[in-house]
Amino acid sequence: MSGIWLPMAAVTISIFLVVIFFAKQNVKTKEVRIYKYTLLLNLLFCLNTGFAYIIAETTNLVWIVSILQRFHFVYLITIACCLIIYDFIINNFDEKQYEKIKKLIIIFNSILIFLIFITPVKTIIDGEILDAGGVSYYIMMLGVIVYFIMLIILNVIYFIRQKKGIKKVLPFIVLLSMFCAGLILRAYFPEVTTETYCISFTLLVMFFTIENPDVKMITELNTAKDQAERANRAKSDFLSSMSHEIRTPLNAIVGLSENVRDNKDCPESMKEDLDDILSASRTLLEIVGNIMDINKIESNKLEITEVSYNPRKEIETLARVEETRIGNKKIDYRINIAEDVPYLLIGDKIHVKQVVNNLLSNAIKYTEQGFIELNVRCINKEDNCLLIISVRDSGHGIKSENINKLFTKFERLDIEKNTTIEGTGLGLAITKRLVDLMHGTINVESRYKEGSIFVVQLPQKIDKLAMSETENKTTNLMAIVNQQPSDMSNKKILVVDDNKLNIKVAKRTLDSLKIKMDECYNGQECIDKIKQGNHYDVILMDIMMPVMSGVAALKELKKIEGFNIPVIAVTADAISGSEERYLQEGFSDYISKPFTKTQIKEKLDKITKNSQSQNSQNNIEIL
Repeated sequence: MSGIWLPMAAVTISIFLVVIFFAKQNVKTKEVRIYKYTLLLNLLFCLNTGFAYIIAETTNLVWIVSILQRFHFVYLITIACCLIIYDFIINNFDEKQYEKIKKLIIIFNSILIFLIFITPVKTIIDGEILDAGGVSYYIMMLGVIVYFIMLIILNVIYFIRQKKGIKKVLPFIVLLSMFCAGLILRAYFPEVTTETYCISFTLLVMFFTIENPDVKMITELNTAKDQAERANRAKSDFLSSMSHEIRTPLNAIVGLSENVRDNKDCPESMKEDLDDILSASRTLLEIVGNIMDINKIESNKLEITEVSYNPRKEIETLARVEETRIGNKKIDYRINIAEDVPYLLIGDKIHVKQVVNNLLSNAIKYTEQGFIELNVRCINKEDNCLLIISVRDSGHGIKSENINKLFTKFERLDIEKNTTIEGTGLGLAITKRLVDLMHGTINVESRYKEGSIFVVQLPQKIDKLAMSETENKTTNLMAIVNQQPSDMSNKKILVVDDNKLNIKVAKRTLDSLKIKMDECYNGQECIDKIKQGNHYDVILMDIMMPVMSGVAALKELKKIEGFNIPVIAVTADAISGSEERYLQEGFSDYISKPFTKTQIKEKLDKITKNSQSQNSQNNIEIL
């Protein structure tokens, strides 16, 4: 029985494969499912062949051997059918095309099986030789030849279409090679049965090429991912809460310090101390804001919101605000905005301003004397504008080996020499992320101890509704008129805040502007005052309050017939995107805590002059 050893080796390989395959959980992909069916069929095929060989060699029950040979033919062509379907799967054919071809192959295979069982088979037993013939045998051979031709064609298609190397088709190359070797072996040793070993070895090779991730590992990875996401959410919630809790007391520090400093009776020595307090408060706010921004960027929650804006006005205003941070430093501060910068652009105004702010802030921090120059240029083509913003300074400069570290978060260069400079090293890292999100570029050139230049290029759209040059001049004239200080002494404002210290700060600020003030401590009290017939020119509404929040109160106020009082959101929720969110909620404007007297004045000027501006615009349209 020397011919039995190769089928028994095939049985061993097949059992081994079934055990290791089913010992672990498997992802239920098409590829894995068809491989699983092929493994089971191959095990039955190997057992059937071994059983037929043993019966043929030990008994004279030829009719049983004949039945087993028919099953041998059926298993062989069905395994070949499965391999064809597997080959179609790895070729990534269209789903509909794949389903149609699979049905045709199954129908063809079913016809072959039917013919194998109804046609005669000739069983040949000659010593240790076990073979077959007859119509049934030739039908099986026809099916095998057809499938082998299809395998060759599909493998060639795979090479042409996929271009992924031979990994996936390696089992079929092994199968074809082993069958050729098997035919040669049968010619010299006709008692040897090679089919089962060839297929079993092919499936063993396929086991190491099939894309079959370990489900346990995937489960562990998903669990780890969920834990990381929960931790990240907890971190975000903590940072948001921390930001709110820091900004609320800072509101009192900034507000009361400003009021004391601006008092005529305040001595000069105290004014200097109060300026230091305000400067430290701004630094703390910048740190908190940067931490919130980098957290939002890393959580993929930072969204780009495109609006129409006036780049000249926004950048000039921002640059003038930043100029106040220079203090007593001997710095020549220059702002140059090219004449061809469009009047209106469409882009993310908030983040464009944040980029400019971070670059100017960085230049002011690291420049003790000399100059800081902000240049804004553009390249206009049809409706597209490439906004080019550069900030040049004569500051500390950067060593060439440190340039690559410049946009790394929490990285402070030459920290031993810059211990007196405030900040966390997040500003430029945030700037780089923001520029990338807006599909722009940022470059830096620097010479150590001589200065640096940062150049940002941001693609923007030119607003198609941009005003003509004449209209621009008219609007600019109106803006100048509107910037004139207005008399607030006849105004009355309702301040809604649950924090009595914030109420005190607001009262001091409004008193200095000679504005009458009323107060209440939650949204419901605000609604009650309006329903009682009290009239106010503006309502300053805190957001987070007991009984009824600011957002809920605004919704109820808008339900009151004839209600048209502007409501400004005043909140410690100052993360990127908050202003847009509150404007969408229906608030007339937004002020983040801590606020300054200047900010309050600007917002009130804007609100109270809206009707005047609208009337002026109507007159211009008539003209």
